[in-house]
Amino acid sequence: MKELQRIKGTQDILPEESYKWQFVEAITRRVMHRYHYLEMRTPVFEMTELFARGIGQLTDIVSKEMYTFADRGKKSLTLKPEMTAAIMRAFIEHKMYARQPVSKFYYIAPLFRQENPQAGRQRQFHQFGAELIGSSDARADAEIIDLAMQIFTEIGLNQLQLRLNSVGDADSRKAYREILKDYIRPRLDQYCPDCQRRFEDNPMRILDCKVETCTGLNQEAPKITYHLNQASQAHYSQVKDQLTRLGIPFTEDSSLVRGLDYYTHTVFEVTSGALGAQNAICGGGRYDLLAEELGGQPAPAVGFAAGMERTIMVAEAQGLSLGRIPAVDVFLAALGEQAQNEALIWLKKLRATGLHAETDFQNRSVKAQMREANRLEARFVILMGDNELERGVLTIKDMQQSSQEEIAAADVPGYLQQKTGNGDDRA
Repeated sequence: MKELQRIKGTQDILPEESYKWQFVEAITRRVMHRYHYLEMRTPVFEMTELFARGIGQLTDIVSKEMYTFADRGKKSLTLKPEMTAAIMRAFIEHKMYARQPVSKFYYIAPLFRQENPQAGRQRQFHQFGAELIGSSDARADAEIIDLAMQIFTEIGLNQLQLRLNSVGDADSRKAYREILKDYIRPRLDQYCPDCQRRFEDNPMRILDCKVETCTGLNQEAPKITYHLNQASQAHYSQVKDQLTRLGIPFTEDSSLVRGLDYYTHTVFEVTSGALGAQNAICGGGRYDLLAEELGGQPAPAVGFAAGMERTIMVAEAQGLSLGRIPAVDVFLAALGEQAQNEALIWLKKLRATGLHAETDFQNRSVKAQMREANRLEARFVILMGDNELERGVLTIKDMQQSSQEEIAAADVPGYLQQKTGNGDDRA
């Protein structure tokens, strides 16, 4: 029988790696809660129409990369390729706009895109991010950026670059699209087929093309920042002023755009030199028109999304420690039939005090059990034999000090808890 293997573009996060993910997730949750962002979890699949409307029919994500299927009722469903549209759908459906004027959410979620696997990006990948819905204030843009940068700082990432731009409001974008098309039209046949396809309906996406020929042609393209109306210029200036006040350095990059019409004003990206060509670990911006695009009431919003895989890759490239596999506080070596029958009871007592406790489940010799305790890096070993149980004592071996002593059985949980300083479960 053929051996079954994981699907191309997916990965198994094994125990020797999963603690790194837990480390990043724990920091993310801690910082999110400090900024008063509350977690939202949406279904892993949604109606396909949500992403066709929310991301855009002409994008590569919708046209080429989505995992779409029909259910038994012949409804078209799609595994989530991104979170923003799903969160906005939930925000509208549950009328969360009626609860408070500003809502702040975060997420940590798996997402799915059928693209060619590459470093830091699989067909099932993971993102953490945040959305602030209900405020058009430039301070909201600055807070979202500050939130993302704070998470990276507490993980320990450095040498990151924040790239910043404005794509203006709807009026600015409408006028700029025509100026951009006038520039591209006489050169259109020199652009790649994808850019030629985008020309009529989504010309701003052409500026984001990574094909070398297109990148060269775009060098002389008119910059949207030179064509912002007064309101858009004011908003962009306020965002930059707030970032300066927060001490967050940034580089203005007029080539940074978002092709979708619901994006407005601020767009940003965080990059790292540790990743080579695919160097983005975080992207975000303001999307004031998405709620209306999805059939809801107007709701200004701004957010970011960061790649979990790429964040961990940057941390590892910097040689950062991302936690460790949880150590075992106590290994219980049961010797004899009565002791083996009592082992689980004693483990339950020890674990109830917050200790990480383990035992042998193979009825091995004392020597083999001690080897297992060493493998698990156990701080203490309880040597529990039938004779000790009859006398109401247990032998405690300190693996660090290479010493041992007998302790009254009733005092063992408290004694070990005091020795390890472990009154609560550790992550």
